[in-house]
Amino acid sequence: MRALLVEDDARIADFVANGLREAGFVVDRAAEGDTGLDLATRGQHDVAVVDLMLPHLDGLALIQQMRQRGVQTPVLILSAKHTVDDRVAGLTAGGDDYLTKPFAFPELLARVHALIRRATQAPVATHLTVGDLTLDLVARTATRQGRVIELRPREFTLLEYLMRHAGRVVSKTMILSHVWDYSFDPGTNVVDVLVFRLREKVDRGFDTRLIQTVRGVGYVLRVA
Repeated sequence: MRALLVEDDARIADFVANGLREAGFVVDRAAEGDTGLDLATRGQHDVAVVDLMLPHLDGLALIQQMRQRGVQTPVLILSAKHTVDDRVAGLTAGGDDYLTKPFAFPELLARVHALIRRATQAPVATHLTVGDLTLDLVARTATRQGRVIELRPREFTLLEYLMRHAGRVVSKTMILSHVWDYSFDPGTNVVDVLVFRLREKVDRGFDTRLIQTVRGVGYVLRVA
């Protein structure tokens, strides 16, 4: 899943971004409203977390322009403003939920998941299963035939991405875009290295190789 975070307070932005990444999100960040609007209109995000007090373009104007441009990404507003009128203004501008500062991260995460669930009209999955491979998105663990597979955070994120697209070939560019939240030189071999490490853990010692290379195109995770 991909989240957009627009927050000019570096301390709060780091806190929220790190928490979202630990929960499995790829996070695009902006510290200014105009930059946030550009990211919102160019990218495909599952949710946006937007502060109201932003430089160059405030949060209300940012959300209004998102809606005017047809961006339907659900928006969680963050604000130090506590009054009913402030909350009404945020929701009227096109926000979907409103969380006042200071806040506990578990509440923010719960609200983010609720917005995604409401937008997709489906429950947020807690497990992904492809063949004999299972990924627990809450406990952040992977098992195959009952054997626990120890994964680093980036390996877990890549495996989740491949499992969500099981049976579909994903290119290196797609993996760079969704597994990393910043751009690499397209000629880099970081994807190949990460796939190799993941394949060693997921496929070594099993009869069926789940992670397959489609030469010249990318990678696919499939049972057969």
